[in-house]
Amino acid sequence: MLSKARRGELVQPLPVGLVYDPVGNVVLDPDASVQGPVARVFSTFTATGSALAVVKAFTADSLLFPRRLKTGPRKGELVWGQLQHSRVLQVLHNPRYAGAFFYGRHTHGRGPGGTTTTRLLPREEWTVLITDSHPGYISWEQFEANQARLAANATAHGNDRRASPPREGPALLQGLVICGKCGGRMTVRYHTRKGNHVPEYVCQSEGIQHGKMICQRIPGAGIDAAVSRFLLDTVTPLALETALAVADELTARADEADRIRATAVKRAQYHADLARRRYLAVDPANRLVADQLEAAWNATLRELNEATDTYQRARTGQTGPLSQTQRDAVTALAADFPALWNNPATPMRERKRIARLLLTDITLARTDNITVHIRLRGGQDHTLTLPLPLASWQIRQTPTEVVSAIDTLLEEHTDSEIAAILTSKGMVSGTGQPLHARLIRQIGKAYQLRSHTQRLREEGLLTLNDIARHLGVGLSTVKTWRNAGLLTGRRANDKNEYLYQLPSPDLARPRRGRPPRKPSPAGKTTTTSTTRSAV
Repeated sequence: MLSKARRGELVQPLPVGLVYDPVGNVVLDPDASVQGPVARVFSTFTATGSALAVVKAFTADSLLFPRRLKTGPRKGELVWGQLQHSRVLQVLHNPRYAGAFFYGRHTHGRGPGGTTTTRLLPREEWTVLITDSHPGYISWEQFEANQARLAANATAHGNDRRASPPREGPALLQGLVICGKCGGRMTVRYHTRKGNHVPEYVCQSEGIQHGKMICQRIPGAGIDAAVSRFLLDTVTPLALETALAVADELTARADEADRIRATAVKRAQYHADLARRRYLAVDPANRLVADQLEAAWNATLRELNEATDTYQRARTGQTGPLSQTQRDAVTALAADFPALWNNPATPMRERKRIARLLLTDITLARTDNITVHIRLRGGQDHTLTLPLPLASWQIRQTPTEVVSAIDTLLEEHTDSEIAAILTSKGMVSGTGQPLHARLIRQIGKAYQLRSHTQRLREEGLLTLNDIARHLGVGLSTVKTWRNAGLLTGRRANDKNEYLYQLPSPDLARPRRGRPPRKPSPAGKTTTTSTTRSAV
């Protein structure tokens, strides 16, 4: 066995899509309905870069994947079903699809209780590996590239995930950011701000491994916006060609999926015809056999109807190649690439994929400002300098125009009156809240504005106690004289307290205990009764 393995002649079970020809050579399965789905797995992975995305693409296109039974009475028979994630990984990790013969990839041992254990060996420890041994679906170089991408996509693979697959989060530079201080990879954290997820790039590998302080953390919203503007300026000259190339690729992939579904219909038709011939060839009197063959025929007819319905539904929703009018429309849209990039309907994952096609990595350093060093795939370097983002208290700070308006209105108005005036003008606080009296007082204290009461006192107005002591009367008398117009009072606050101007020395004081009389209108006389009445 080892001698045959070293020559590449050892007969081994082949994965689906590969078979032995009559002389014992490994060839591609001559069944086109089997070749199509296997080849589509590799082409879809090349386009999407994710095994899960391959599964989603097969499900969206209603495509089935073959599987060859290894045990049981139907051993060697092909069965069809939904493509699973584990099956995609098996196909992508199998070197036979790249035309390579291998032997000794696993080692087997005995575990506790006599159980058999299997362990995957590193490639350099394999017994035999012969590349280009037989025809394959992909080249060995493509197989190596797929293994590198799968390793980078693995969530728990190593400490430095340099090319993790793009996710749905809003961080445009996820997986591309390098710390400008220690050179380590920076991860992404998300914070919720007003219902939106805001990214933050954090260098925390040393902090996690050795309990050290976080190297640096930089808010990512401004950095993502600056890199987006840089990419828009860079990509715009290539947008026309890219848009049309993508449209042609989508059309080609749709045609390929249509051919795979058509082969499924042909396969179901062949099995239905075969079951029909078997049923017609049996002796009608032999009901035990005839009933079984009739049931098998009906089952194949149901499978044929399902495959036909799936094919017709897919063709109904499928669009053909772009006409010249549609290509002109695509060209017109591509000419405005910024609108496409900023369109809310564009998935964030697609923006990240575009960024990864153009960028090698981004180095961030935070000092008095933020330095963003961009490395492009072609080898060019660009450096951007951004100001430090505002702190949370600066973002929530009351607008300058609101503070200025409050300072002006405090000369003549109380806090509640100022709040009503500013609200009528559409002004709000730094947090977007409507203004009210308490908030006006808080803003005044925060910005050290003199209150309305202080301003009136600076003008020489007296408090209620001071004016009462100066006039030698009671507090209620002062209020009564103010209501009668003998004293001038100005409202000092929202508690209905007043400050008073110092009256002139010739103030006509009414008799104690009686309210002051208002002057009589011109031309009229006032009579005073000297007789005390009962009232």
